[in-house]
Amino acid sequence: MSSPIALRSALSNTPVSYGFWLTLPSAGVARTILRRSPQYTDGGFSWVLVDAEHGLISDHHYYELNNAIGHEGVSPIVRVPWSEEWMIKRALDAGAHGIMTPMCHSAEDAAKVVSYCKYPPVGSRGFGPMFAPHAFPGVKPDEYNEKTHGEVLVVVQIESRPGVENVEKIAAVEGLDVLFIGPFDLAKQMRVTHGGEEHEAAIERILNAAHSVGKKAAIFCSGGADSRRRIQQGFDMVSITTDVAVFGDGMLQELEVAKGNSKSDQKKGGY
Repeated sequence: MSSPIALRSALSNTPVSYGFWLTLPSAGVARTILRRSPQYTDGGFSWVLVDAEHGLISDHHYYELNNAIGHEGVSPIVRVPWSEEWMIKRALDAGAHGIMTPMCHSAEDAAKVVSYCKYPPVGSRGFGPMFAPHAFPGVKPDEYNEKTHGEVLVVVQIESRPGVENVEKIAAVEGLDVLFIGPFDLAKQMRVTHGGEEHEAAIERILNAAHSVGKKAAIFCSGGADSRRRIQQGFDMVSITTDVAVFGDGMLQELEVAKGNSKSDQKKGGY
């Protein structure tokens, strides 16, 4: 039986799972991108990172965003501000298909996140999924526990020196699905040059640690070219860009065309 979680199915059945960062609390923005993606790419996106850590999104936006994304056949993965149990519970009960937590420094940190994401006897998540099933097309309310428990994805970010030093132990934590690299924080927290030798060595170590125990490795990328490089390096899951980066760059590009400073071969009709 296939998973009701699009990203879990993609990670099992495709070489690479593509996603993007949603930082604006807009279901319209998410749906606009997701509706267009199959027109231009083979398969489109399989996940959207709903960024409640650094984005303008808070937990009262979760329900609408999770439903909008989930009903496009894509998985909403909520990055909560911190690995607090109540924060994780709020995101899951609003229909998140997975949770990402920042700053995982140790195996103990990762084990707590897994516990907070799972119902007893596996974990300690409180039971009350009144609204969670709404973001899972085809899953009836009384099927949520059976069809999604064990399927909800658990993702932790490795973005510190202690996280790198403990990454093999972190990767081995049962119930953890994905190690996600925040490369900019990783460089800052390690106090090394972004893209430098030590930084890239840390990224390679995280990638290898995940794969050595059959887990998936993911990374935040700053664009398509950066994403392609990381895919060729062996990453299973890439975030290709952010909503605000595309909006800002796209608007300025069209402004330059309008001013005669740049050329565009794209023919557009309507909106």
